[in-house]
Amino acid sequence: MNDRASRPTDEAAPLPQVVRELWELIVAYFRQETVIPLQQLGRYIVFGLLGALLLGVGVLLLAMSALRALQDETGTTFSGNWSWAPYGIVFVALLLGAGITWQARSAGRDRRERRGSDR
Repeated sequence: MNDRASRPTDEAAPLPQVVRELWELIVAYFRQETVIPLQQLGRYIVFGLLGALLLGVGVLLLAMSALRALQDETGTTFSGNWSWAPYGIVFVALLLGAGITWQARSAGRDRRERRGSDR
């Protein structure tokens, strides 16, 4: 049988019990709405930073290998006054790659926004 049904209507729960229940409710709500989402966000941020670091190292190694290939495999094409050209070519290639990535990212964001507004 229900505990409230057995008590008279004018009798309320003791104040310490009400305070304890309120405190437990507040702590449970705080955990549900802040701690757990922050833990999930932390995991998301860690994997994002790790992915960005690995991608950055990969692009750096690829750029260095392209520079080395231009310096070694082109013979005397980039010698003398043209010794700066392989660096410029790799720099321009990196800028183009960054621009393409930026455009693809912007296009994907626009597509998601349009899909979200259609709903």
